[in-house]
Amino acid sequence: QRMIEQRWSEQNFFFLMIRRPPRSTQSRSSAASDVYKRQVVSTQSTWGISYRSPHKICFIKRLPMIQFILMVNKQGQTRIASYYKFLSVKERMILEGELIRKCLSRNETQCSFVEHRQYKVVYRRYASLYFIIGMDGDEENELAYLEFIHNLVETMDKYFENVCELDIMFNIEKAHYILDEMVMNGCIVETNKTLILTPLQALDKAGTS
Repeated sequence: QRMIEQRWSEQNFFFLMIRRPPRSTQSRSSAASDVYKRQVVSTQSTWGISYRSPHKICFIKRLPMIQFILMVNKQGQTRIASYYKFLSVKERMILEGELIRKCLSRNETQCSFVEHRQYKVVYRRYASLYFIIGMDGDEENELAYLEFIHNLVETMDKYFENVCELDIMFNIEKAHYILDEMVMNGCIVETNKTLILTPLQALDKAGTS
């Protein structure tokens, strides 16, 4: 306990992020929501702070999280790109070009999991769109993130009614809204389609009234 207190006193500042658990995990579970359950509050530094009880402070090591999510068509054009770790525009262009060439060159009989640089990449094709997720570390469950991609596509399909590439192109802000409702700071925070779309449908209703 003295060592913890001493270490705490040496810190000049700390970063604490509080987020609610997904409402969808209260009554049901899925592979995508199980990813959330294994996630721990993370920071940009090596160590984070988690309160387990009012009298104890535990230091926990940062766990892997989603680094980026891409939606790319079969011509290699990026339709949506969300990064949860800072990369310059030039670095993003180089990374996207390498990943697009690697994923599009693979056939349907090959595995949907690849390693690129320091990232573990999971991708899945739906019609003319490729959904690509990049993670850091070796502790993540690739099948769970493959299920998350399917959950994301189903959510968009429910809102746009048989979603296609043109729906995303002409409603890019709504596609980003759906993605931001599901993923925050590289962590999955919601997987329930109804709860994700309720605020967006309310905005649509207010706009037409």
